[in-house]
This record gives sequence, C-alpha cells and structure tokens, in this order.
Amino acid sequence: MAILQLSEEQIRTMSVEEKDRWWLENVYRGDMPQLTWRSGLSGMVIGGALSLTNLYVGMKTGWTLGVGITSVILAFAMFKFIHTTFRTSEFTILENNAMQSIATAAGYMTGPLISSMAAYMMITNKVIPMSTTFVWVTAISVLGVLFAFPLKRRFINDEQHPFPEGRAAGIVMDALHTSDAGSGLFKAKILAGFGIISALFKFFVEGGEILKHFKLERLTLPGALEAPILSRLGLAPRILGTKLEELTVSIEPDNVMFAAGGLSGIRTGISLLIGALINYCILAPWAIQHGDVFGAVGADGDLIFGFRRVTIWALWGGVAMMTTASLLAFFSKPAMLIGAFSGVLGGKKGGPDCLKHIELPMGVFLVGIPLVGAVVVYLANHFFEVAVWQAIVAIPLVLIFTLIAAHSTALTSITPIGALAKLTQVTFAAIAPRNIGTNIVSASITGEVTSNASNLLMDIKPGYMLGAKPRQQAVGHVLGIIAGSLAAVPVFYALFLKDDPQGLVTEQYSMPSAIVWKAVAELLTRGISELPQSALVAAIVGAMAGIAIEVAQIRMKGRLPVSAVGIGLAFVISFQTCFAMFAGAFFFWLLGKLLKHPESLPHKLFVENMEPICGGIIAGGALMGIAIKVVETFFLGS
Repeated sequence: MAILQLSEEQIRTMSVEEKDRWWLENVYRGDMPQLTWRSGLSGMVIGGALSLTNLYVGMKTGWTLGVGITSVILAFAMFKFIHTTFRTSEFTILENNAMQSIATAAGYMTGPLISSMAAYMMITNKVIPMSTTFVWVTAISVLGVLFAFPLKRRFINDEQHPFPEGRAAGIVMDALHTSDAGSGLFKAKILAGFGIISALFKFFVEGGEILKHFKLERLTLPGALEAPILSRLGLAPRILGTKLEELTVSIEPDNVMFAAGGLSGIRTGISLLIGALINYCILAPWAIQHGDVFGAVGADGDLIFGFRRVTIWALWGGVAMMTTASLLAFFSKPAMLIGAFSGVLGGKKGGPDCLKHIELPMGVFLVGIPLVGAVVVYLANHFFEVAVWQAIVAIPLVLIFTLIAAHSTALTSITPIGALAKLTQVTFAAIAPRNIGTNIVSASITGEVTSNASNLLMDIKPGYMLGAKPRQQAVGHVLGIIAGSLAAVPVFYALFLKDDPQGLVTEQYSMPSAIVWKAVAELLTRGISELPQSALVAAIVGAMAGIAIEVAQIRMKGRLPVSAVGIGLAFVISFQTCFAMFAGAFFFWLLGKLLKHPESLPHKLFVENMEPICGGIIAGGALMGIAIKVVETFFLGS
C-alpha cells in the first residue's frame, strides 16, 4: 500500500498547523497497539544483539550503522512464525515501528565506547569502572532524547525532510505488513540467507587462529586481495617511496563494509573514494616525504607508518571540510534556527494543538533538559573531575550542534558528530587549557547527546509516515538505550578493553574514532602552534573546499554527485574501508541501472530487496566477528 504523503507543493505552501491537521485526519492510526510488552521486549533483545554489530563495525571504522531495517525484518519473521504456530494476535505495523525505535537506539548508543570513553581511558591510562561507563552513556543518551523533540515539529512535521534511513525503514515496514505474508517472509529469508553466507565468509577471512588450532589454516582467505598477486610477481609498489600497505592502500574482502556502502548510496561511495585517493595516494605520501608524518623503524629498516600515524596529520583537512560544509548547509536556511523552536518560544500562533494528545508534552522538554542536564554536569564532575562551570558550558553547545547535526541527518542520514565534537574540543582548549580530561569529556557530552537526538529524529520519521504516537517512540528510545548499554558495555570490557587501555588499538581493530579524539585532545591541550604548518594549510584548504562544494550543492539543488561530508570522512577512515564501501555502493547502483524489469527474479532480489541483503550481510559478518573474538579471548587464550 502506498504511504500517504504531501506533495512538494503542499510542503512549501501549507502551514505547519495545516500539515498537522492533514496528518491527523489521513495518516494517524489512532489506538492501534504500538508500545506493547512484546514490542518492547523484542526490541530490547534484538537491539541488544545488533548493538554488538555496531560495536564491531565501530571498532574497525569509527562509525555506527543504522540497524532499523534489519530489526524490522527479524521481528516481522519472528512474530509471523509465532502467530502461525500459536495463533496469537498479529504483530501490528506500529508494534514493529516501536520495536525498531528501541532496537536502533540500542544500536547507536555504542558510540561513546568506540570514541570518547576509549580515548579518555587511552589518554589517562586508567580503566573507568564498568558501572561508571554504564551510568555515563545512559545519562548523556537520555539527554539526547529530550533535545530531539522540540526539533521534531520543524524537521518532520513542517519541512518533511526525508531522513533517508528512517524513510527506508518505514517503506520496508509498510511492504511487510500490507503485502501478502509470502512477500514478507521472502525478505526475511533473504536477510537470513545472506547473513549466514556473510558469517561464513567472515569466519574464513578473520578466523585464522581458530582454523590454525584445528590445523585447517589453508582454508583461511587472504586479508588483502592484491597481496598474493603482488607477492608472486615480486612487486612492492610505493608512492613517493612509501609502501602501499603503510598508506592503507589495499583491497580487502570486507563484506561488512561492502554492505554498508550499499546502504550509504552511490553519492557517498564516490565521495569516499575521491577523498581516499586524494588523502592516501597524494597528500599522505607528500606529507611523509616532507617529514610531517613520522614513522617508526621496522625490522627491515623501512619506516612503518600505517593508519594511526597518517590520520593524525590527515584528519585536520577532513574535519575542517566536514565542519564548514555542515555549518553552511544549516545556515543556508537561517529561518530554521528560529523556526525549529518557534513552538517553544511562542513564535507561531496556535501551535500544534490538534496533536497535543499524542505529541510528547513540551513541558517534558522544558523540565527534563535542565534536570537531566544537571545530572550530566554532576556526573562529569564526580566521575571525571570536570569543573562544574565548565560542564555547564557544554549543555548550551548541545542545542546549537543538534540543530546542525539534525539537518545533516535529515538530508543524508549522516550525522557529523566527529566534526562537531572537534568544535567543542577547540572551545575547551581555550576554556580549560592543558586539561585533557575536560577536553574529552566535554566533547563527549556535546557529541553523544547530539548523536542520540539526531538518531531519534531518524527513528521518529517512519513513525510519522505510518501514523504512530511519537511520545511512545520516545519511551522506546530510552528502553533501547538501556538495552544497548547492558549488551555492549560488558562485551567491550571483556573482549576489547581487558584491563589495558593501551591494548584497545590493534592491527585488526584500529579504533579510528578514538584515535582521532585522542590526537585532537593531545594537540589542542599542547597548543595549536605544535600543529605542522602543512596540516594547518590542509585545514584551511579543506574548510574552503567544504564551503565551495556545499555552495555548488545548494545552487544545483542537491544534484551534485559528490558530498563534502563524504570526502572529508575519507580522511579519517582507512583506504581499505573507503574502497570497500565504494565497491558496495557501486555494485548496487549498477544493478539498479541494469536490472530494469520489475518482474524478473534478479530485480526483485537485488533491487527491491537491497536493504535486507545489506542488513543481513552486516549482521551476519559483524556477529561472526564478535564470535571469533570471543573464541580467541576465552578459548584460545590469544
């Protein structure tokens, strides 16, 4: 069934009150079951499991991925089986929507573990107690929920922004629950099938130690596809004297990142490839040759660089590009800054009166933010010795950064948390010079609260499309935060931290996000003057390029085939990851162009069901990666 939506002309010409009335009369589903015990419990269980996939992906790339579509299909299949077997009531479309709100909240809350908290422990070289981490990430995530709802009316009700990842989840749910049962189960089978294939593939790529234990090491697949060919030819290619592997220039069989690229789309894929080629094949070799990137001497006498050393220099150009592009994209519509809070400040007459009975009461926002904000300030002072007045300064910054991040998320599904956190770090380098702990913790407040607020808006989008009660989704988001914390925090401590913060970064798990946070904090607390001149020039050029690309994007009305945010991101993740994501984006884009016949099986499989395929690959591969780590840690003793 086609989802009812306003036309572009209606979005431009109707007032927000008219849009609210139209939604209430045409889309809202009334008292259809939504946040029930089974949607809540299944969302927490599925979300807890999928939070581990984000932990795995984040340890490798510094990113967290949306798990909404994967959770939607899993829940549909599970409750369809229960309904058929035990004759229970049908799992409604709004129950599924509430479930995905919980599951996606669980998936996203792993952010602090792979970034700010890891960086803080690496810098201080002390392990924060697990209970402290649990309380901290839960508190800042709940604050994010409270910041989101004042923005809902502007971004979703009024401007009707796409929130692509959320919209995709809404379309999938509509297809599952309004088509015949066979169609929905077909999607579930696709997700499960590709998940199993992905898990097996990941095992033979990364499970070398397990295979070796059983004397099956010959079955291990190569970690770099070009390595066997170059080895046989006796070649060791270099760029300006630096080996390709030291620049992370390699093609890896990374099925998880391949699928992530498929979900990101061709525009993001092309942008990542362009950024990776510029950074790792031109700028980084040049910086190494001129002595601005320092290496260690290897056993063969060659200098060793690798991702960590390169990115400490390269991140400045990328972060500057992402920051200026995001700021310009937001401020290109100045009315948004005032309009987003017009309902709170009385800027519009009337307000959304017709939705009072289902929207989260504005009083929750007005009371909740100061209350939970005070709790966060107390915890920052009590746990991390941040001065109270300095922690208080971080709270208003959340408001500004959430507006910027929500705009990016609304249009691209990309939330530039890393870039915005760096702005906080720069601010606190001036407020609390040489206090590296304050620098990290204050940026954690703004970054993680902003992330949760933006991602909650992404979750609300499918609910708005399907006629759900937004206040129940807010409750679901809090349940998801708790579920994700309970699942991901213990796994992080047991498998990756293991009482040694310096052991977090390994060749397999490069922890790029934490490295960037740590590097920025160390540099800023020592002073900008210590930044190499070439890195400063790169930051200026990156900032200008971000502005130029975004201006072109605005003038071309979004038709520019590259994204400044995507290009900038390539400066802080490895070449292998960028290429794998480009390959996935290009693969599914090409199939969409070639497979034109809707009735053909290839079209139904690879075009109509691209999201289940990618979701299955990500879930299967990432969970297998976690399972391999469990076996190596607790059974092989490695």
